[in-house]
Amino acid sequence: MDPVEQLLHPVRLRIVHALAAGRVLTTTQLCARLPDVPKVTLYRQVALLAEGGFLEVAGERRVRGAVERSYRLRRDRPVIDARAAAGMSLDDHRRGFAAAMAVLIAEFGAYLDREGADPVADSVSYRQGTVWLSPAELKDLLGELLTVLAPRLRQGPGPERAPYLLSAILFPGAPPPEDTGG
Repeated sequence: MDPVEQLLHPVRLRIVHALAAGRVLTTTQLCARLPDVPKVTLYRQVALLAEGGFLEVAGERRVRGAVERSYRLRRDRPVIDARAAAGMSLDDHRRGFAAAMAVLIAEFGAYLDREGADPVADSVSYRQGTVWLSPAELKDLLGELLTVLAPRLRQGPGPERAPYLLSAILFPGAPPPEDTGG
C-alpha cells in the first residue's frame, strides 16, 4: 500500500500522531491513548503500519506468557511529499482532509476528557480568519511559517515541554461576488 493510502485512514493517522516526537509505545499503551478505537482495530492498523514501513519494533518483552512489542516510527518512513501530493486525486485530498479532521476531533476530545483540562490556561486556539494574498505573498507567508516552525518541530521532549498538536489548514476561500455595478 502506498503512503497516501496508508495515511488517509483516521486510525492509522492517529497512531502515527501518538508515536510522534520519538515516542515508543506498546499496543497496550496505544489502546489506552486511543480508548475509542476497538482493540482489534488498533492491532490491525498497527500491523498495517508496520508492514507498510511506517513503524518498527523498538523492543519486545514477555508479559504473562505473551510477547509484548513496543513500536516507534521509522526515521526513514514513507511520507506524502510534494510529488505524492501532486499525484493525489481530488477524492484523495477529500479523504485526507477528512482523516485529518477526524484526528483533530478525536485528539481534542481526548484532551477535554483529561482531568484538569483547561483550554484557557493551556492556550488552546482554534481560530479561523481570511487572509487576502497574491500568489507571491502566499509563497512568502509559507516560507516565513516554515522558518518560524522548523526549529520548533525538531525539538524533542524536555523537562518543561508539553506536546502540542499544531494543524495548519490553508485553502482558497470562495471568491467574492462580482460587482455588477447595479
